[in-house]
Amino acid sequence: MEEAISKANALIEAMEYIRRFRGQIVVVKLGGSVLDDMELQKKMLTDVAFMATVGMQPIIVHGGGKAITKAMNEAGLEPVWVQGRRYTDEQTLTIAEHTLVHKTNTPICETLRELGCDAMGMHSLSSCVLTAEILRLASEDGRKIDLGMVGEVVEVNGQLLLTLCKSGTIPVIAPVAMDRTGGKLNVNADTAAGMVAAAVKAEKLVMVSDTHGILSDLKDPASTISTVHQSDIKKMMESGVIGGAMLPKVDACITALNGGAKKAHIIDGRIEHSLLLEIYTQKGIGTEIIKNGNGQKKEK
Repeated sequence: MEEAISKANALIEAMEYIRRFRGQIVVVKLGGSVLDDMELQKKMLTDVAFMATVGMQPIIVHGGGKAITKAMNEAGLEPVWVQGRRYTDEQTLTIAEHTLVHKTNTPICETLRELGCDAMGMHSLSSCVLTAEILRLASEDGRKIDLGMVGEVVEVNGQLLLTLCKSGTIPVIAPVAMDRTGGKLNVNADTAAGMVAAAVKAEKLVMVSDTHGILSDLKDPASTISTVHQSDIKKMMESGVIGGAMLPKVDACITALNGGAKKAHIIDGRIEHSLLLEIYTQKGIGTEIIKNGNGQKKEK
């Protein structure tokens, strides 16, 4: 009986958020262990299916870096890294596209359909919603560094995404973009997610990775900062609280907020039902980044 009552109380707590977010778009960026562990991925996608079932309109953007590296190794190719980014020649792009579309995007769509949802893969082999330009990095002496066929997202077909969401379809976006001449470019999935959230002015952008969120003490996994004001981000970067692999995730959150998204969250996908816990409970489970200084976790 106590267990049943506990479940009922959880549903009552969720009711407020279900009502508030009905009809709202939430962009979910999947990365980390969720993409490598199929059991974990199924649980996360079950959360997404729940969101769709209660009236939210999810959009998924996924990465796939580890799978691409594995596929390259199997093909006898050694990845070349330039300032933390994978140099992408034509052969590498072919492997990346095949891996992202057939090994990651398609299985995600199939799982969502098994869970009773309508899902559509959005990528360079079907309907591509990402437009990019060649990305050139600057070296310390000011020279431009060539990354090959690597792009920076400059435009998102938000209208198509909005149309799909309103029709009850979950768009599943792979990080391969088209350039304006019809060529293909590999793009950063975190950056793409931020641009997508901005284009559709999402209620939320949720970055799912292998971290509890932003930590006040990088050596203490329990030091998750619940809420961060956008204006504090720069100071946290300068102090080293935000750095390394967290930087592109936070940058994506800022891109989303500046583009019109209301809130951004960073959560640990290894925790069961972390997506639902962050959205549908008062306390939440990760870090939320907000535009103003008055937001509290209970006011999600």
